[in-house]
Amino acid sequence: MTPTGKSAPANPAPADTAARTAALPEAERERLDAAIADLRTGARAWSHLTLGQRARLLERLHATTAANAEEWAETAALVTGLGPGHPRRGEEWLPGPYAALVAVQAYRESLEALAKGGSPLDGVKLDAAPGGRLRAHAFPLHAEDAVLVAGHTGEVWFESGVTATEARASAGLAQLHPTRGGGVGLVLGAGNVTSIPVLDLLYELLAYNRVVLLKINPTQDALMPVYERVLAPLIEPGFLRIVRGGGDVGAYLTGHDGIDHVHITGATATFDAIVWGTGAPAVRRRREGRPQLAKPITAELGGVSPVIVVPGTWTDADLRYQAEHIVTMRLYNSGHNCLAGQVVLLSSDWPQRDAFLSALRSAFDDAPDRPIWYPHSDRKLDAAASSYPSATRRGTASRLLIEVGPGEDATALETTEYFAPVLGVVELRGNGQEFLDAAVDHANDRIAGTLGANILIDPDTLEALGDGVERAIAELRYGAVSVNSWTALAFLTPTLTWGGHPGATIEDAQSGIGIVHNALLLDRVERSVTRGPFRPFPRSIPQGLRSRRLSAAVVLPKPPWFVHSRTGATVSEGFTRYRMDGDVARLAGTFVQALRA
Repeated sequence: MTPTGKSAPANPAPADTAARTAALPEAERERLDAAIADLRTGARAWSHLTLGQRARLLERLHATTAANAEEWAETAALVTGLGPGHPRRGEEWLPGPYAALVAVQAYRESLEALAKGGSPLDGVKLDAAPGGRLRAHAFPLHAEDAVLVAGHTGEVWFESGVTATEARASAGLAQLHPTRGGGVGLVLGAGNVTSIPVLDLLYELLAYNRVVLLKINPTQDALMPVYERVLAPLIEPGFLRIVRGGGDVGAYLTGHDGIDHVHITGATATFDAIVWGTGAPAVRRRREGRPQLAKPITAELGGVSPVIVVPGTWTDADLRYQAEHIVTMRLYNSGHNCLAGQVVLLSSDWPQRDAFLSALRSAFDDAPDRPIWYPHSDRKLDAAASSYPSATRRGTASRLLIEVGPGEDATALETTEYFAPVLGVVELRGNGQEFLDAAVDHANDRIAGTLGANILIDPDTLEALGDGVERAIAELRYGAVSVNSWTALAFLTPTLTWGGHPGATIEDAQSGIGIVHNALLLDRVERSVTRGPFRPFPRSIPQGLRSRRLSAAVVLPKPPWFVHSRTGATVSEGFTRYRMDGDVARLAGTFVQALRA
């Protein structure tokens, strides 16, 4: 099921080539043509670089990213309405420069392994997952990862039938054949998260050997100077060009003969306009199976993310913590995230149902306010309120909680990606495995999109259900599944993959086609799975001792990405600065702040 509703002001496409050309002044067309010509030359230069030279290029890129990280985060904070001292400024550090820094480092390590004749999977544990699948335990791979994101793990699951030998042999993708050029790719950058354009262009370059023309979203125009300095190591040799502009520029570029491939992170409506056009001609093209776009396209298009709350016996502290966890999934970046949790699937038979809902309402009320800044998201909030008159405005009335009552239609909530501070609760019957199976079926069949799903389950119930939880993960048709974690960890971890579940087509794009990130450069991937501790430190210690895995217990009292964290901004910046320079002494001070969260 394809989601509807994400605002898409960035890259709408006119219906035909003539309209594209006429929409732009001649000087603008000449500027874009020159950028593409530069890239055609740059593509030849890229094919002559050895793997070692590419690794050293990424070392330079890490340095330029670190040098500009503070300005990156500060500019993004101002663009999104977070003034100096705002408690949620950390939301521009982690999904901004932090994400870029760890990705560049991970890609560099893969290139270095290949340059030595090895594989990116060397040293990575491989074992079996349900359904004849192979999985790679892709996070953490280094001690520093185990410390910064303690208690969390990540796995990449391959398609059924892939063997360990095949996985290792194919790891590296285009870097297995570095002299084979992939042409010029157009990346239509996302407007909501500042690292996405950088991460998308890196994947084009390294997974496919495609040099890149990046068109940044108009919401990110203020970051253009920062991007130019950060990405200078790629711009100077002609491997990257960056342009600005609205839908007319995007439309001109998607139809340009010098572009070999298109990648977009954005809205389904934009994707459809690029592929099929708009209006009556688009309807006719779909009917005839004759797309307007005459080149391949990949995409990440978002969706409506479920949060499955498996009933169990929770303490009052558990109820508060997991309520804050869910509220973070929704309110981080004011809900302007494709991975934002939107629909809580709750058991109506759970004895603690009322206590959980009370904790959820309180957490939704108490989160520090943040402006709704993404274009048209305020309209989406109003549309949700109109669809559900019984919904309640919470906090400063800038967020909406929808508790779908008996007999009330949940379709709008489950099929519209509101991209705004809208959280809904839908109740199903059952307990234990019966509820979990029903929730999986409901998520697969009723909720739009296939990008990410979250499961919250206490340790006793997790142990009791055993393999039933693993089967549920396998049956969820999502590109990322997080257990006692949030799919944002899959997005943020470069050695995991990000994208919709396989099977989407241009006719039914769902949450997109293809994957990104994937710094281990793995082929035939089905999904990524993250796992985290149900309880924070120190309440996580018994769980860690029982599982005989100390890392399950070593976790912060409250993760810095939680919107209720009192020191989240300071800790998020501190973690990023550690990724910039590796200063362990300063990191120790950051952990002191983390203990005060």
